[in-house]
Amino acid sequence: MTAACPGCAATAGLAQDSAPAPSSADLLLHLPDITCAACIASVETTLAALPGVRDARVNLSRKQVRISGPRLDPEALIDALARAGHRAQELQDGLLAGQGDEMRNLLLRTGVAGFAMMNVMLLSVAVWSGAAETTEQMFHLISAAIALPAVGFAARPFFASAATALRAGRLNMDVPISLAILLAALVSLIGALQGADRHSWFDAALALTFFLLIGRTLDHAGRSAARSAAAELAALRVPQALRLGPDGPTVVRADSLVAGDIIELRPGDRLPADGVVEAGQSDLDRAALTGESLPHPVAPGANVAAGEVNLSGPLRVRVTRAGQNTMLSQLQELVATAEMQRSRYAGLADRAARAYAPLVHLLGLAAFLSWWQMTGDAWRAVDVAIAVLVITCPCALGLAVPAVSVVATGRLFRKGLLVKSRSALERLAEIDLVAFDKTGTLTSGVPSLASAPTDAALALAASLAAASSHPYSRALVAAAEARDLTLLPLADLRERPGLGIEAMHDGHLLRLGRPSWIGVEGDGVALDPGQGAPVLFRFQETLRPDAAEAIAALQRAGLSVALLSGDTDAPCQHIARALGIAQVQSAMTPEAKAAWVTAQTQAGHRVLMVGDGLNDTGALSVAHGSLALGSGLDAPQSAADVVLLSGRLTEIPALLASAQSATARMRQNILLSLGYNLIAVPVALAGLATPFLAALAMSLSSLTVSLNALRNLR
Repeated sequence: MTAACPGCAATAGLAQDSAPAPSSADLLLHLPDITCAACIASVETTLAALPGVRDARVNLSRKQVRISGPRLDPEALIDALARAGHRAQELQDGLLAGQGDEMRNLLLRTGVAGFAMMNVMLLSVAVWSGAAETTEQMFHLISAAIALPAVGFAARPFFASAATALRAGRLNMDVPISLAILLAALVSLIGALQGADRHSWFDAALALTFFLLIGRTLDHAGRSAARSAAAELAALRVPQALRLGPDGPTVVRADSLVAGDIIELRPGDRLPADGVVEAGQSDLDRAALTGESLPHPVAPGANVAAGEVNLSGPLRVRVTRAGQNTMLSQLQELVATAEMQRSRYAGLADRAARAYAPLVHLLGLAAFLSWWQMTGDAWRAVDVAIAVLVITCPCALGLAVPAVSVVATGRLFRKGLLVKSRSALERLAEIDLVAFDKTGTLTSGVPSLASAPTDAALALAASLAAASSHPYSRALVAAAEARDLTLLPLADLRERPGLGIEAMHDGHLLRLGRPSWIGVEGDGVALDPGQGAPVLFRFQETLRPDAAEAIAALQRAGLSVALLSGDTDAPCQHIARALGIAQVQSAMTPEAKAAWVTAQTQAGHRVLMVGDGLNDTGALSVAHGSLALGSGLDAPQSAADVVLLSGRLTEIPALLASAQSATARMRQNILLSLGYNLIAVPVALAGLATPFLAALAMSLSSLTVSLNALRNLR
């Protein structure tokens, strides 16, 4: 690959200005290694020679190429660029995109059902007002022309759900709902075509569909669809690597690496495999796997893992594990498995409906057979059966949980808590043990100076640190500013990757960096002042200002609290003592955290895991309930049931209290809906309710449930 040339700046500007936004048919590839006009020409020439490529335009400043063509195969394009010596990766925007258009579809179906219902009701009023014979039949046929397409479109979610359940040999809440809608529409259509002197129930079918869709929309609105945590982890996987061979570095697919291969990592590269550093010194961003915010220095012999980012110097790494054997792949599999298990969780209403749905069908069948035998009028028997099915349809039961959920989640959202899972409130109400991650969760994740150096030593250290963005460097500069110290002028300042910074001052070489580089024992940062003894600067994490109050509130509520961290034992014990936490687990890997949570669950505890790092994702996924901080990474937020947007830890006790209150009201609403049926079912069985009146009664029960939810959580 050609080095940067004087024409690069101009070429980059032209590429950026001339490249239009990609259309939906275009393909975007990321090119991490391109540096100049020669790279642009090589990439564009290579791609233009491939079949199916109509145009290829490189954006140098963004290191992207936009490829246009009718049938583009990303794998073939990436392979062709690799043969030309260019690494490429597909930009999968859809992988990290938000949810689809389910809410829009629900609102559209609800609107169609409501509009059609109002029109059919107007026609029904005309019939009830005295229209007869030809006029009555015409109104019935017009009602059919309005109702049947509207029902077919609006009630499709219920029909599809019922069909899926029946194919699986089971009943769900949507089976009696679908049966009632279909019977009301079918019987009304037959009557309209025959010109029978009887009322049609198109309005009842539409009313039932309309109110049920309102419940389904409330259920969807009460939660926010989450991006898959497994997909977030998959986004960290690197598709290609620079493998060193006899002829130098070669671009290869990451899944083709095997143990023993030597790969090259440049600053900014993400590791494609687990391995051991063979040559070079650098700092790694390990937040993806450990959750620790501080860069981690590595040197020959250090272990590195896929997903970590090389920050400063070049490295050569010997591969030990690649492909599906890496720590990142194992973590991804753990999260994906946990997500599938979580999706099988049954809510309160679903459990009640398992016994309720068969009873509805039996009642409807019993009503039809009884009235047919008593009267000999099949149409009258069908009317009563429809009324029984409609009045006993579990609409209120379906609203019992989401009505409370909408109110509770809305209230929590205003307090900075985003509830994402539909079953989260029920599970959070059962919590008896809260496990916290340390760094970034109970602490700010930003180090502060713990030692008390002299003003002269601190001024020298801060002068060197001002040229670095390392968290320890920022802490030194902040400490110097707090003392109002003046930074000193330095000459020949340069960074030593993986070691520190050095510069000249008054003829002396100053060095600031890793203690072992300076020749000092201990943790933190050491200063070689050029004359005199080296100075060691120690740092400590700062507790979140509300951490102690939150922990105390949880303990007053009778909950146990534990601290889980990947950090060493000493800082973990220091934080635990400051907060009054008795259970402390230190030096934990992501797998160890998940295993600890699983063990506590098997011991009978209901664990709430609270974290902010990718290393917490596995534990968040297997916990009975989970909460991620809004200031953390995307993947833990995706895996968690609740995201703490406000960052106030004191809202966690309030969240658990609200969950207990909401779950109690959910149960109360279920009892109300069942109590309604104890009164309404005998009325329908006695033939005292028409299908339309049954639909109104069902709607009234749904309204009662909704108002009860509002009263409880206002």
